[in-house]
Amino acid sequence: MSAEIKYIDEPHPVSGLTNSKLGIWLFIASEIMLFGGLFSSYILLRVGSAEWPRGASVLNVPLATFNTIVLITSSVTMVMAWASLMKNQFNKYRFFMAMTILLALVFLVVKGFEYHAKFEHEHYPSTSVFYALYFTLTGLHGIHILGGVVVNSYFLFPGTKLWKTNPKQFAGRVECAGLYWHFVDLVWIFLFPVLYLL
Repeated sequence: MSAEIKYIDEPHPVSGLTNSKLGIWLFIASEIMLFGGLFSSYILLRVGSAEWPRGASVLNVPLATFNTIVLITSSVTMVMAWASLMKNQFNKYRFFMAMTILLALVFLVVKGFEYHAKFEHEHYPSTSVFYALYFTLTGLHGIHILGGVVVNSYFLFPGTKLWKTNPKQFAGRVECAGLYWHFVDLVWIFLFPVLYLL
């Protein structure tokens, strides 16, 4: 006996959400708690420390500013990818999704150069509490970026088979990937001023 899974591409009448959208919102809520705990730790340790370095004096603000622009642009291309599906323009979708992935990889490469410079100057997570938190927060964020690259790559290559059989469901899945991507970008928008500017 097989049971049909309801609300895959139609919203539930009570919540107004599809299964996937409800799932991604619950996942994002758990991620907010994870990063919220880390941000709280950072604030408490910084307020309680007599000698806390100012981020701009020890971190590369121009590189971080460039990365911020890259991530904001990738959020725009992610929206354009989903909007292209809504307009039934699959080729444009592929272009914008590829641009989103490319921008994410640019972000990771720039972050790699930044880490390399820190290691060359012998600044490691064990150097100080500041660097421990810096590497933890930016490293965890980088892992989330990498996860987004994997998911978006799936929707750019093998996952596109679903577009031919159920375009509405495919567009819904891409929208959920977009919600995750915007969350990751939003985390960076908080990380950038807290670590680099304050």
